[in-house]
Amino acid sequence: MDFLQTTLTSFLGLIPVTLAQSLILAFVVLGIMIPFRMLNFPDLTSEGAFPLGGCVCGVLLAAGVAPFPAVLAALFVGFLAGCCTAFIHLRFRIHTLLAGILMMTMLYSINLRIMGKSNLSVFGSPTLFDNVPFTQAGFPVAKIVVAGLFGLVVFLLLDRFFKTEKGTAVRAVGANPDMAEAQGINVWAATIGGVGMASAFSATGGALMVQSQGFADVNMGIGILINGLAALMIGEAIVGKKTVLRQLLAPFVGAVVYYQLVSLCLAAGMPPPDLKLATGLFVLAMLALPSLKRSRGSAPAREHMRE
Repeated sequence: MDFLQTTLTSFLGLIPVTLAQSLILAFVVLGIMIPFRMLNFPDLTSEGAFPLGGCVCGVLLAAGVAPFPAVLAALFVGFLAGCCTAFIHLRFRIHTLLAGILMMTMLYSINLRIMGKSNLSVFGSPTLFDNVPFTQAGFPVAKIVVAGLFGLVVFLLLDRFFKTEKGTAVRAVGANPDMAEAQGINVWAATIGGVGMASAFSATGGALMVQSQGFADVNMGIGILINGLAALMIGEAIVGKKTVLRQLLAPFVGAVVYYQLVSLCLAAGMPPPDLKLATGLFVLAMLALPSLKRSRGSAPAREHMRE
């Protein structure tokens, strides 16, 4: 009983912090979902674009640039990184995963060049979370408000975009690129633009995270991809993925639920090093579940045929 009470108390105390973190990292989950679901383009660039956005934002904040332009700059360089990944795939016929790995590897060196060192402190620099009305600067509530508003604006814009002619073209390329090209759609433009947009969101998440935690680090993206996949699987299991609205909602719902589960595990006493193992096993289970369901469904049919 004491264990449950202690766990619950710790979990409730962590909710504001993990909620703020999950709303920021939802942008990374969104950056994973768009290539994966909309374009049928499995991509690993997010793991490099996330620290890229953070490093660019950190350097600009340290140089005295205002927080919002720093985020916009991070978004722009993230977009360029995604465009490069898509171009490598299209121009040189390199598999999407390998193209993402190449870009992610190169971005590590680029991030080091940008900062000039492996990490950079921006404590004391102004952030987007400083001027939220009725909140204290730096506290989780301010971060929840800013990240939530950013997420809401991005969600509404993307929902509108994917219902336009250009957005429909991006989805058509993901569904069947040959048929899309036959219909006069520019496959290169749709692919490069879609992957670039996804990486831009991942970089935006990195920029917001740097402003939230007060420092940038070239290793801040390690493991973010598997966490994002886990969050996406949870979100799709909760809200589904049959419509554009549900596909866009899944990253935000999944990120919030996933990081609350992580918080619960930590509150229950799970050692932090074991979280990666637990996350990997969870993603494996979610990916294997449809196959297991099909196997169970086909077993009675085979038995009926034998009879």
